[in-house]
Formats: sequence, structure tokens, C-alpha cells
Amino acid sequence: MNQMSKINVAVTANRRSYPWPNVPAIAICLDGCEPAYLDEAIKAGLMPTLARMRQTGTERTALSVIPSFTNPNNLSIATGRPPAIHGICGNYLYEPQTGNEVMMNDPRFLRAPTIFKAFYDAGAKVAVVTAKDKLRALLGHGLKFDESRAVCFSSEKSDTSTKAEHGIENASAWLGRPVPEVYSAELSEFVFAAGVKLLKEFSPDVMYLTTTDYVQHKYAPGVPQANAFYEMFDKYLTELDALGAAIIVTADHGMKPKHKADGSPDVIYVQDVLDEWLGKDAARVILPITDPYVVHHGALGSFATAYLPERADKEEIIERLAAIDGIDLVLSRPEACIRFELPDDRIGDIVIISSENKTLGTSEHRHDLAALNEPLRSHGGLTEQEVPFISNRKLPELVSAATLRNFDAFYYALVAAAQPAN
Repeated sequence: MNQMSKINVAVTANRRSYPWPNVPAIAICLDGCEPAYLDEAIKAGLMPTLARMRQTGTERTALSVIPSFTNPNNLSIATGRPPAIHGICGNYLYEPQTGNEVMMNDPRFLRAPTIFKAFYDAGAKVAVVTAKDKLRALLGHGLKFDESRAVCFSSEKSDTSTKAEHGIENASAWLGRPVPEVYSAELSEFVFAAGVKLLKEFSPDVMYLTTTDYVQHKYAPGVPQANAFYEMFDKYLTELDALGAAIIVTADHGMKPKHKADGSPDVIYVQDVLDEWLGKDAARVILPITDPYVVHHGALGSFATAYLPERADKEEIIERLAAIDGIDLVLSRPEACIRFELPDDRIGDIVIISSENKTLGTSEHRHDLAALNEPLRSHGGLTEQEVPFISNRKLPELVSAATLRNFDAFYYALVAAAQPAN
């Protein structure tokens, strides 16, 4: 354990104060973990450790940030703040100044330091393991790897990790596991296995483990494939808990079925609608769910933003879109940025959110849905905002908290980790 852990200090990150841990503080983000997944797996007797944590620790339900996508929520968890502060408002955005649509994977988009950097700068040992490499540079931004106090790598690129860039040489060989297929449950299992080994060998003060929602996009709560995933997770959770860490289990977003009775995706193609109303390509619809891994969702989510031509009557467009069956909410940029705490220079003129079982697309011909082997499940809207929030410790402060966000995960993990030893 780092020498500084013996000193009664607090670390400030983005104007939030975090206590110094006496034991390792771990936040686990189960990507796409609709609370029903845990309920069903526990009901089936497959998650004894999590079931015990619910009874002997502290359980709440938290709200994710909107859009309920991976990048905004992971960076909110990593910074303890909403997208208006850290700047990551999607997996993907349009830059009007360049006219380009780009991935938000580059640290240049990050406007606030992470909790990991704050603790590292204070002398802590930090470990971050992510399933997909798209998050790795953002989560590891500001860490230094030349003092043997930081590790940050992805399952996806674990065989190419280096001491200089990731804090560990060939993480795949170190763990004794081959690099998993990116579209697999094994990509997440690699994260858990690495977390256990890091806890034993590296002894981080702060650790973040974040997975992929491949399973959740394909399988509903309670089906064998989903239950098998959570049974696997519980076995690693058992080891992490037994090693004495203070743990918060949460998620970046939930997941809902977005398909018709025949199993085909239930989509409102917003670009096609606006082309009909305003002329072809007069408006530009952006789907922030878009990332390099679209096989399991076809870039179809429940949140979209649109840039409108100057001549358009914005209020009329909002009214007409809101009248479409399956659209939950349409807001102007100022309204959306205030309500959802979003950066106003990275959002279009309007924001569109679909209902629980509908999803939003651009133009029908632009979405390749051939790889969707199961009925579509996706996320992004208000109906995917509720996520689990479970501590393996009794936390009266957590029980009494009036509002709870998933990005409170490290605050409560560190509060738990700072408790005096029994």
C-alpha cells in the first residue's frame, strides 16, 4: 500500500473531495446492465456474492447521464461529473468548424481531469482496465507510466500493451489469456480476471474495471446466455471481495428491446424524415451511439441530435417530430443542455429521444443491419437511465442520499475504502 494511504488526506477532483482509501477502492461498470439482469441471475441462484452484497452491503438505484451511451457515462464515472464538465457527450460527434463527423475517443475532447489522475498526482497507485480500446486513451489521460504506479490497458489490445504507454508489457501474456474476440463475453471476462490479478500483485489504491455490452445487446435478462455472463462475473466479484477491497458495482446505462413483433428493428429514420420536410441533406442528423463496434447494434440508439438549416422553423420542426409515434422527447439545444447537463457547443440545434421500444436512425440505406442475428436491444434514452448501484459495505451516507448518479461511484467506493478496519 502506498505510504500516503496512512495519512488522513483528501483528494480533490473537479471540485469534489474524495477521502484517501485505507483499502483498495474499486468501481466496476457493467456495460449495459439493465437492473433486471441482476434480478434474474440472482433469482436463478447464479450470483450468490452479489445477492449477499445486496443484503449485507448497500443497494440503491442510480441514474446515468443522458445520452445513456458508453463514452459519456464512463467519463462521468471517471471524472465524477456530468458531460457539461468533462465534455464527452457521445461516442461520436459532428464538428461544425471542420465539417467532420468524428469519434470522441481522442483525449483532446476531454475537458476535465479524471479522478484517476488526481489520485495519481497525490501519490496513489491506479489501475484501469477497459474491454474496448476506444475508452483507454480517455480513461488513462494524465497518468504517467514511468514510476510503476499506473496501469491502463484494454482487453481488446492487451497483446500490444507496453510498459511505456500502458504501464504493463503485453498484458495478454501477463494474464496468460489470449486476446478475446471483440464481439464476445470473453472480452469482459478478461477485464475481471485482470482486475483480480492486479489487486493481488499490483495492489492499487484506486481501480476501475469497465466492460462491453455485447451480451446485453444480444440477450434479454434471464435467458441462458445472459445468466451465464452474470454467473461468470459473480465468481470474479467473489475474489475481489475476499481480497478486502471496497467495491461499487454500477453501469453506464440500461438496455431495452427495440424491435417489432417479427424481430425486425423498430426504427424512426430521422434523416429521411427531415429530408422529406426540408430537402435532401439540408439538415444533418448525428447518432452519438456510433462507434467502431456497430455489429451488435447497427448504430441504432434512442438519442439523436440534428443540425438544422438557418431557414428552418425550429419550433415547427420540434413540434412535428414530437408528434411522431415513438418519439418521447424533442428539445432545443438550450433546453437539452440544461436538462441533461451537456456541453452546448457539441450538441445540434435539437435533441431527439425515442421511447422504450423504438430506436432512431439516420437514413435507412445508411444502416447495415445484416449482422443483427438477434432482435435488436439498444439504449440511449430516458428509459435506459436507471442502473444498479451496489456497495459491498454498509454505507449509511449512501442509504440517505436523496439523489444518486452512476458517476457517484468513486465517491462512495472511496468513502467505503476510507472506513476504519474492523
